Amino acid sequence: MTQIKRVAVLTSGGDAPGMNAAIRAVVRKALQENLEVYGVLRGYEGLIKGDFIEMNSKSVANIIQTGGTILKTARSEVFKTEEGRKLSYKNLKKAEIDALVVIGGDGTLKGARALVDEYNFPVVGIPGTIDNDLFGTDMTIGYDTALNTVMTAVDKIRDTAMSHDRMFFVEVMGRDAGFIALRSCIAGGAEAALIPEVETDINALHEKLLGYMRQKKTSCIIIVAEGDDAGGAFKIKERLQEFGDDFDMKVTVLGHTQRGGSPTSYDRYLASRLGIAAIEALIDDQRSIMVGMINNEIVHVPFNKTIKHHRTIDQKMLEIINTLNT
Repeated sequence: MTQIKRVAVLTSGGDAPGMNAAIRAVVRKALQENLEVYGVLRGYEGLIKGDFIEMNSKSVANIIQTGGTILKTARSEVFKTEEGRKLSYKNLKKAEIDALVVIGGDGTLKGARALVDEYNFPVVGIPGTIDNDLFGTDMTIGYDTALNTVMTAVDKIRDTAMSHDRMFFVEVMGRDAGFIALRSCIAGGAEAALIPEVETDINALHEKLLGYMRQKKTSCIIIVAEGDDAGGAFKIKERLQEFGDDFDMKVTVLGHTQRGGSPTSYDRYLASRLGIAAIEALIDDQRSIMVGMINNEIVHVPFNKTIKHHRTIDQKMLEIINTLNT
């Protein structure tokens, strides 16, 4: 059994609201267990450069309510190489760090698995991504906040849509996954959601919109995931204009507003639970797992499993959207 005396924590990939709450939980649980704890600046890039800072309880004071990540984040092409990982491992050993906690999405966990596989170095992952596309947890840190950000925007856009009898295409994040689009469509009362997992039928969409026009709907909102196969909200608008109908169509791209802002109470709670669970897992000699939460219970999911299996959309959500728009 590995004797852990010093741990490090980093955030990698896209930032997500609640990452700071997770860092806070990791640091304070580690201190409670009489462990020294270090932060790695700018993710895996910081590992390569040996950019470590010692952390204490004050280091994480008053951050639970803040968005972004105090440790910064960056994507590292160098870490994807064997040379980059070798240098990272050397820096970890030089700093006498015994284990690592990584917070991020799919790419972050792939990097963590490589470090474990090549050097048998103890690493535990925490799922932090607004996309909610990681297998092995009901929710990822940041997803709930992103949904609430989308809801605020859609509610405001609905006011304008109704005032002008307009159709709005609201583009949300989701390059490879449509979880934000699906749930925000249901919660925001939108008329349709276009997502990467389902091929977009422009002719069928056109017929649906004609039907709404005949019903004299005073507004219409279509949620479009940025990774939709039709090419995104602007491209869909262009293709619909080719039919020659008198649709008053506007496009709003929410973009990176979905990543920022103060995390919701649920994201703070989830991040706190998972941060504590990550340190507990390391103390229990776990070294290649992601901690997740299913049915409000902490679960340990092997990196190989969460990376290999892609989370699929719930077909019932599509049925719900169709039911609510009949």
